[in-house]
Amino acid sequence: MQATEGVVLPGERTPVTVHIDRWRAGLPPGAWPDSLPASGKLWRRDVFAVADAYRAGSVSPRQLLTAVLVWAYGPIGYGPWRAARSLDGDPDGKRLAYALEEVATPAPDEDALGTAYRRLGDPDHARLPWLGPGLFTKVLYFAGYRRGVGGVQPLILDRVVAGHLPPEAGVGRRNGWASGEWLAYLRWAAEQARLRGVEPDAVEMAVAPDQ
Repeated sequence: MQATEGVVLPGERTPVTVHIDRWRAGLPPGAWPDSLPASGKLWRRDVFAVADAYRAGSVSPRQLLTAVLVWAYGPIGYGPWRAARSLDGDPDGKRLAYALEEVATPAPDEDALGTAYRRLGDPDHARLPWLGPGLFTKVLYFAGYRRGVGGVQPLILDRVVAGHLPPEAGVGRRNGWASGEWLAYLRWAAEQARLRGVEPDAVEMAVAPDQ
C-alpha cells in the first residue's frame, strides 16, 4: 500500500491548501477525482490514494494527472489554467496511459522508470503541454513509488530539489534534465535512504524541506 490512510508521511511537514471549487470549475468534465478531500487540504497520502485507484482501474489517467497537478500547483493562481491545458492535450488519456504503463507494474525497475521518463518528455510519445520534468516527475513519483521495498524509487525532481542537491547526486542545476540525470539522482537517494534507514522520498523531502 502506498500510504496509510490518516498517516502523514515521514518528512512531510504541511499539506497543500487549495480552493477546491475554483479548481473543479477550471478543469474539463470528468477530470476530477472525487476522492480528493473536500477541505482542500492535500497531503501526499491523498494523491497516493488516487494513484492506488488508478492502478486498480477505478480512476482514469486524467484523474490521476489532475490529483498530481492540484497538489503540485497548490494555491498558485494559474494552476487550474495550466492543468486544463495539460489535460486538453490528452483528451482520452491514451498518452498518459502509454507513459505510465511501465511504472504501473508491481515493481518497476530502472529500465521501466527511464522509459516512462523519456516518454513523458517526448512530443512524439506522451509529452503534454505545460508538463515538463518538474511536473511529470511528480506524476511518476505518485504512480510508481513502492513504499517499504527500498531500492531505486521514482522521486520528484524540480528546480527547487535540483537547486539543493549535492554534486554527487549527478543533477545539473537547471530546469530540465536528461533521463540519465534523473536515474543518477534516484540511485543517490536510494543509497542515502539505505544509510539513514529511511524511505527514498524522505531523502527528497529533506533536500527541499519547504517544498
